[in-house]
Amino acid sequence: MTITSTSEAAGGVETARPRRRALVLTGVGLLVLFLAGAWSAWFFTIDDAFISFRYAANLAAGHGPVWNVTGPRVEGFTDFSWVLWSGLGSWLGLALPLFTKMTSLVFGVLTLLMLVTTGHLRGGLAGALVSGGAYVVFLPTYFHITSGLETAVFAAVLLRAAVLGLRALDGERVHPWEPPLLLLVLGTLRPDGVLAALPTVAVWLWTTRRSRATWWWTAGAAVVGAGYFGWRWQYYGQFLPNTFYVKFGDLASGRKWTEHTFWLLLPLLVLTLSLLLRRATRAAGGLLVATVVLTYVTYAVSGPTMDYLDRFADHGVPVLCLGAGLGAAALGGRWLTALTGVVAVGWSAVAGATAPDLGTIANYGPDLQRAHVAIGKGLGAADVPERQRTLAVGDAGAIPYYSGWQAIDYIGLNDAQISRGADPTEVILKARPTVLIITSGAPQIPESRYGVRNREVTAGYQEVAAVRMRADYFQTVWVLPEWADTVRDHVNAAVAEAAPSNDPGRYELTVDRWLDRLRSQLPG
Repeated sequence: MTITSTSEAAGGVETARPRRRALVLTGVGLLVLFLAGAWSAWFFTIDDAFISFRYAANLAAGHGPVWNVTGPRVEGFTDFSWVLWSGLGSWLGLALPLFTKMTSLVFGVLTLLMLVTTGHLRGGLAGALVSGGAYVVFLPTYFHITSGLETAVFAAVLLRAAVLGLRALDGERVHPWEPPLLLLVLGTLRPDGVLAALPTVAVWLWTTRRSRATWWWTAGAAVVGAGYFGWRWQYYGQFLPNTFYVKFGDLASGRKWTEHTFWLLLPLLVLTLSLLLRRATRAAGGLLVATVVLTYVTYAVSGPTMDYLDRFADHGVPVLCLGAGLGAAALGGRWLTALTGVVAVGWSAVAGATAPDLGTIANYGPDLQRAHVAIGKGLGAADVPERQRTLAVGDAGAIPYYSGWQAIDYIGLNDAQISRGADPTEVILKARPTVLIITSGAPQIPESRYGVRNREVTAGYQEVAAVRMRADYFQTVWVLPEWADTVRDHVNAAVAEAAPSNDPGRYELTVDRWLDRLRSQLPG
């Protein structure tokens, strides 16, 4: 499907050189905005990313993709190929937050390139402007790029699959190895990625069904995929990652997620759906709509937790940006195309910049560094023998990763017993770890949280630190008496060292704090 934009045709036939110059200027301008957005969020890494980093570090050290080196195996991550990639970075001795940010940044640039080139090829300059513009002004994009998670890479691979589907619909050549490979990559980045890739794979299989290479590559992908799922089942003892059992299944939350996502992306959705109204664009519209629906259906029926800045919606945002660009270009009038394009891009900008949790996430990087990261580093430096390096923690990300200690995740995501129904209080009491980290809204711990009876599990422990992360959020550190002095000294020293470079004295969850930090980093 190639659309000739009315806005381009109305002024007469343009020469190739001015069109190419306009496309280059558009691409360069959007790239500058993109890089500025990535810089504004560069300090951000989400605590959940350190879960994958811990599995990756153990893999690189030769222990396999495990949470703890000893004890029952549990798959507390959903991004297997991301763990493998991070494991390579760990094996090379690279800092995984930086390594994964750079990886996602590259894929973000590739996403922008695909949006501009495909939008222009199929919808003229209007298609390129709307597709790329809606992507670069959507502020959550940048926090997903710098989060340390696989979100931006998944979105880029899914967009590439959709582009291949459009090419297959138009009878253009598609390398026979690429759709099966993208299916595997999406399925190992997230198991539900298999669903997201199905529309493209189905279209490609149908349009090239007489090609022997098509079926050889598809069969090969099926064998590799089945082998991967079989190995995982044997290695971890369950068919799906632990998060699908611990965090998914809330239909009421899924409905709320669907309603919120609908309004967040409304113009992009409407313009993509408008492709279904015209015969010339109906097949392309059907492919893009099916891709988005199958990408979102898992979240719509499960209500994903930790959906900061609409992380899970971001998986389909580039596909919707492309659909919006093509839909705007196909409307049939210069002013109508311009108006709808402005609405789509403007809505994306406003919706992203007014997200309710922007104040929390925009300041999350410094907050994490001065609390979780500092505690983890302090534990790692404490003079505690290897056999006694055990802890229980609720925020099971940076603290276990930087400490390197044997860890109980009492929420259950990374604990085989708790995820299968064991009482977290009983698990902690039986293990009696050297350190307990209790998450609290104040320096005083609550009676219970995350199913843990805090007064009961801390009996016989000494509190050595209450580290404030942000407004109304503390990590209190409790230690067995024989190790209290060394843990107190090293944790408090690490916290004091981290404080000066991470918004000292500021804990409010406001966009102003983020903007003040950005201003301080500008030259002059």
